[in-house]
Amino acid sequence: MPTAKPAPPRTCVATVSLSGSLTEKLTAAARAGFDGVEIFENDLLASPLDATEIRARCADLGLTIDLYQPMRDIEAVPADLFAANLRRARHKFELMNRLGTDTVLVCSSVSPHAVDDDALAAGQLARLADLAQEFGVRVAYEALAWGRHVSTYDHAWRIVETAGHPALGTCLDSFHILSRGSDPRGIEDIPGEKIFFLQLADAPPLAMDVLQWSRHYRCFPGQGGFDVAGLLRHVLRAGYTGPLSLEVFNDVVRQAEAGPTAVDAHRSLLVLQEAVGRVELPAPVVPTGIAFAELVTPDAEPVTAVLGALGFARTARHRGKPVDLWQRGEARILVNTAGAARKDGTQLAAIGLEFPDPAGAARRAEALLAPVLPRRRAPGDTPLEAVAAPDGTELFFCATGHPELPDWRTDFEDLPVTGETVGPDRSPATAPGDTPVAAPGDTPPAAPGPVRVDHLALSQPWHQFDEAVLFHRGVLGLDARESVDLADPYGLLRSRAVSDPAGRVRIALSVGPGPADDTAHAQHIALATADVVAAARRFRAAGGRLLAIPANYYDDLAARYGLPDDECRTYRDLGILYDRDKRGELRHCYTLTVGRVFFELVQRDGDHPGYGAPDAPVRLAAQHGARHLGG
Repeated sequence: MPTAKPAPPRTCVATVSLSGSLTEKLTAAARAGFDGVEIFENDLLASPLDATEIRARCADLGLTIDLYQPMRDIEAVPADLFAANLRRARHKFELMNRLGTDTVLVCSSVSPHAVDDDALAAGQLARLADLAQEFGVRVAYEALAWGRHVSTYDHAWRIVETAGHPALGTCLDSFHILSRGSDPRGIEDIPGEKIFFLQLADAPPLAMDVLQWSRHYRCFPGQGGFDVAGLLRHVLRAGYTGPLSLEVFNDVVRQAEAGPTAVDAHRSLLVLQEAVGRVELPAPVVPTGIAFAELVTPDAEPVTAVLGALGFARTARHRGKPVDLWQRGEARILVNTAGAARKDGTQLAAIGLEFPDPAGAARRAEALLAPVLPRRRAPGDTPLEAVAAPDGTELFFCATGHPELPDWRTDFEDLPVTGETVGPDRSPATAPGDTPVAAPGDTPPAAPGPVRVDHLALSQPWHQFDEAVLFHRGVLGLDARESVDLADPYGLLRSRAVSDPAGRVRIALSVGPGPADDTAHAQHIALATADVVAAARRFRAAGGRLLAIPANYYDDLAARYGLPDDECRTYRDLGILYDRDKRGELRHCYTLTVGRVFFELVQRDGDHPGYGAPDAPVRLAAQHGARHLGG
């Protein structure tokens, strides 16, 4: 007879992981789908509701209170201090009875009065457990990574094991374990019934004091660099059957709206449980290309002038909406003049992603709590599913040119294309730069192939960067690269790229240093070309304006890479930036900005994987100094 699959663990979130009042946090947790909460003591102390009212509020929301936390500096202290600790504990246990929770977190002591005496610590924790048992409470002892004498989970477990009390167990915290580099395999030696609670958090790899790291930089599983899934596997193998609880201390989370944060948190637990085989979600469907990028604008002329200079042609118009399709080879840009606010100008509002199974991709997105966008369809409109990314960008699930699947292009009526050599589907047949012009000293390249979207760069709201990374990884199945910091003249930008394994879908996510940073709204579309020099010349000859790069950059470029003088002069004249690594070369240049959008021309030689990060500070400074186009 087949073995029944274990039920998914219950999910829980610490109130410290969300912003707002306690009632706002509880409401957000319930709406996001959590089963329970940890009540952080400061949240209770600041609440106008008393313990019984909080208990009733949680019951109304369908939430259990799974943990009350924390009690601090309890164990391994002189007798007079311990007597005072017991008096304090009695009050807390009475409070917990009114709250309706039966587990309290006790952190390993950081008190200067604590002594390095495991036997004393075990004895005092056993006496605490005696008192707790009178109130029907269990004590979960946790090793803080910065504990004065107990800072590792295995040390905390030895003390619990020595105490040998049925009301005393251990609490495991992924941050405290993984931040110290402890080996989590030893967790499997702890009896599952003695693991009273599990707290989960991720974090970026940082070289800093562990206390500051913990208090300011924790994030939800899947958003950092820890192997939280590996740790969870060890905990489940040990026999743990309690809730999976998130405890995240993070400066951004503390200021972000509680509702979206709670949804992001719950999504992280769904992805984590999928990774360890405890929930079944619709399988990931990885996108295979960019079907289109949609620009919304109150005035189409400035952006269509740029598109025309880039070699795009207006090939079709939507049957029922003011949306034009501009195309060059495989690159398709929709220009939508409905609903844009003039003060915001041109914006990148939507992306069509190619999927081998669009319906399957939509099912996974919905299962992972992505907001499904309602669509008003006219009779005969193509049935396309769409969801909203964390930054509000609309993501459409597309299949272009597959007869067995709905094709979004059937909503468009072809327009006559004049003055262009067109290929299949009425698209211009070659990339910008029809006549290749080699950089001085180079062998003339082969004729460029059809242009396509090389990558998209999306700037995120300052409080949603980590959420965006998890969304693109979990919902879309894209791989994430390491985060990089980019120097901007007015702050520091953070960027992280996500892509499919083949590199057909590349998205660079970035965020500015704070909520008032204007650069956080810039977006751009990078177009691949086989010859960026020829493409830049053609664009400029057609009336396009390229971003000017300071001469100092090219002086340094010649020194760094030993490029010939005439090649550097060509790059300087056209504003082309250059990067090289062991895998290949990257040449790229930028148009001026229209509204909130600009374009990049990209030539990759070899297998260069980058996005021009070494050049970004120069590019950002040049953009700050450039005069923006209207739109």
